[in-house]
Amino acid sequence: MTHDIVSGDEAASTGPLAGTLVVDLSRALAGPHAGMMLGDLGARVVKIEAVGSGDETRRWGPPFVGPENDRQSSYFLSCNRNKESLALDLKSAADIRILTALLERADVVIENFRTGVMDRLGLSMTRLHEINPRLVILSITGFGHDGPEAARAGYDQIVQGEAGLMSITGSGPDDPQRVGVPIADLLSGMYGAYGVLAALIERTTTGVGTVVRTSLLSAVVGVHAFQGTRVTVADEVPQAQGNHHPSIAPYGLFECADGSVQISVGNESLWQRLCERFGIDGADPLLVDNAQRVRHRGHTIEVVERAFAAFNAAELLAALSEAGIPAGTVRSLDEVYRWDQAISQGLLLEVEHPTLGPIELPGPPIRFFTTDGDAERETTKRRHLPPPLLDEHGPSIREWLGEGATR
Repeated sequence: MTHDIVSGDEAASTGPLAGTLVVDLSRALAGPHAGMMLGDLGARVVKIEAVGSGDETRRWGPPFVGPENDRQSSYFLSCNRNKESLALDLKSAADIRILTALLERADVVIENFRTGVMDRLGLSMTRLHEINPRLVILSITGFGHDGPEAARAGYDQIVQGEAGLMSITGSGPDDPQRVGVPIADLLSGMYGAYGVLAALIERTTTGVGTVVRTSLLSAVVGVHAFQGTRVTVADEVPQAQGNHHPSIAPYGLFECADGSVQISVGNESLWQRLCERFGIDGADPLLVDNAQRVRHRGHTIEVVERAFAAFNAAELLAALSEAGIPAGTVRSLDEVYRWDQAISQGLLLEVEHPTLGPIELPGPPIRFFTTDGDAERETTKRRHLPPPLLDEHGPSIREWLGEGATR
């Protein structure tokens, strides 16, 4: 169903953050992703962009879509739904007055400039809290706002390497690979939004806002999970090993007659089912428990793939499902967005873009429900703003600010 074009107030009128005003000074991906998450939750998000050029992701492509005289970057479209655009020159005293009037009304401000830039703009954390003591300030940097390398610019792939992620991603130790999405940017945006929500809750008690800081470095280290404790506790240095789990076997991508399937044999009960269904010798001393299967991973893979060799992928997935063994295929992204299960979870939404018309976007990953007895009613936000044109909402925001914008 195509959604009508709606104003920021109307689009943000539902959701847990309805009535919350977010001023998004960020650009590229980390900060904008955090702002989009808050917008998905119902906040009104005003995106501040540079006059004339806007967010640099407006020029990141191809692919670009739309009419030749008004091309839109699909990259920009990916991280800026549920926002209004206001173009300001932050070196202009008049535009700083407009921003100040907006900040006076805001609940949250997001910035991801390099360390020191906000101070040079006259918008230090102290100054922001002078303007509005209730502001929750989210500051995202590349390597942290302090420490010996605070001044370094943060770019996703560089941080993926520096934070160790590339060393454990790839076909093997000599094949470091980046994750296929800018995961450091995305994770820092997610951690940032999570911190903002905690600060908003704290503000209900204290009455004042706080500064929430995270970084691309912190976000990647924050998801090292068991790979991190392999270093800190077990004194092992993990290495990339392709599509197989470092601590569980068999768990990964396995070849069959016409392709491959993924299986996750996470306990001994599942291992016994696999052995019984596919004629694997569970008494093999190299396969008797998970520790042995991990130590002899090459042998484990060889045995499993030999058992799978007689099956095509569709037959194999059916047999695995019948045996109750977790399994799946590897879908291309276009297959994901056609998958009825993904669609059922609200992971594809349609908005009406002012120049592109109806477009489909990846949807928010969270849904909300209320309960009444045994029944549930979904309350997930259903109306979404399309990613804005540059300064599309400038006139209406200036009118809304009124005299406060010219003080």
